[in-house]
Amino acid sequence: MSRNPMERNTSASATDVTGQSGLEQGVRGRQRLADFARDKAGDVAILFGLMTMAMFMLIGAAVDIGRWLNARDQTIAAIDAAVLAAGRALQTNGGNQADAIAMAKVYYQEAVKSRLVVKNDNVTFSVVDNGTAVQASGNAAINTPFMRLAGINELPLLKNTGAEHSKSVLAVGGNAELNLEIAMMLDVSGSMGSGGKLQDMKDAASDLVDIVVWNDQSKFKSRVSVVPFSADVRPPVAASQGGLLGMLNSLLSLVTPPTNSSWPGSRRYNNRTYTKTACVGERMSTEKYSDVLPAADKYMTPTYTSGGSCSISTSGSVLPLTSDKTVLKAKIDSLVAQGGTAGHVGTAWAYYMLSPKWSSLVPSAAQAVAYNTPKTNKIAILMSDGEYNYTYGSNGIATDTTGSNGNGSSSATQAVAICQQMKSQNIEVYTVGFDLGGNQTAINTLKNCATDASKAYNADNGEQLRAAFRDIALKVSQLYLTK
Repeated sequence: MSRNPMERNTSASATDVTGQSGLEQGVRGRQRLADFARDKAGDVAILFGLMTMAMFMLIGAAVDIGRWLNARDQTIAAIDAAVLAAGRALQTNGGNQADAIAMAKVYYQEAVKSRLVVKNDNVTFSVVDNGTAVQASGNAAINTPFMRLAGINELPLLKNTGAEHSKSVLAVGGNAELNLEIAMMLDVSGSMGSGGKLQDMKDAASDLVDIVVWNDQSKFKSRVSVVPFSADVRPPVAASQGGLLGMLNSLLSLVTPPTNSSWPGSRRYNNRTYTKTACVGERMSTEKYSDVLPAADKYMTPTYTSGGSCSISTSGSVLPLTSDKTVLKAKIDSLVAQGGTAGHVGTAWAYYMLSPKWSSLVPSAAQAVAYNTPKTNKIAILMSDGEYNYTYGSNGIATDTTGSNGNGSSSATQAVAICQQMKSQNIEVYTVGFDLGGNQTAINTLKNCATDASKAYNADNGEQLRAAFRDIALKVSQLYLTK
């Protein structure tokens, strides 16, 4: 059955309209997308959002860094205070290391009380370098509330390399930019041979050498002289100085008598023959307590004994100033105990070894610098285990302590007079009494020789003797911080 032509046209028109409408919609859609793509109105908002997020992260990181810097500064300051306090404790408590560490802990904990809360604080302190320094170690960390968003949960307060760990050093001489000259008088009289006392003294003296003589002597020097004494003193000779030149060409150049004639090789006294020794006693002149060089009217008495032997052994010759630890320790180790106690003679020779007036009689490396030289400390350490009880007559023969001797004064009186001369030259005098018991005369002699009461020590046993020498070594040190 045939259709109406008009109906067919109408249908075709509808189809054309519909197709055209869909095409237009597609075009319009693409147009809108293109328009949207070309639209810049939303870029600012997106960029602002991204920048705001970055700013918040930077601000948060700045807050974390600020907290870290604050905690770090307080921690470093606390460590500095702690090690300095411990170093000062070592100087004043006889070198008690446990007390020094306890002091460091107290100072550290007190100094970090106001610090921000940290985690894993394991900072500790120890005494190192043979008891001459206090070293900090360990670390602590602080939490990072903001930086943890970037995976950083905490920040250490100190470098893990240890480069920022403070160290307080008891600086002797070179480390403190000072020269040091020390004359160490050591009693080797017969009484020192009992009960292990001689070994106790050797240990104490060697310990002091280890502390006060440092390795680098290129700029500032620390030198020590060892002055053993008993009933007399044996002047230095080349053989006893580890190869150093002898102080004197011959003993006669030192002990020229008032008449300018040589002392006789022997003499008779009280129906006995006495022979001149290689050792010396006190001076018998107007300069008996001074440090001037020996001369015709400033002579030093050679000693005479029935056998012609010194009271002090050949190993006990005086060692002038040196920074050679090997030579110093060898001298100390070689000492033997014998003879009486002429403390004033030992005191005089400690004085001479620090005196620039004796420069012409000692090797150049052993010459003492002028008194009051800037950046130079001169120190005498006088150690004895008993009362000074040995003097000599004008003939060089030993007498008693009643005053019937060449100088008309006891050994103790002469020793104190020599100490006064040393102190007038700004030589700092420390004294150490060893196993003196209740001998008040000996105690008073050493006390009066010392620069002040704080520099006079009394040790009842070997442990206390080592502590005394160590304390002296630390006191002549200066304290400074290093990293």
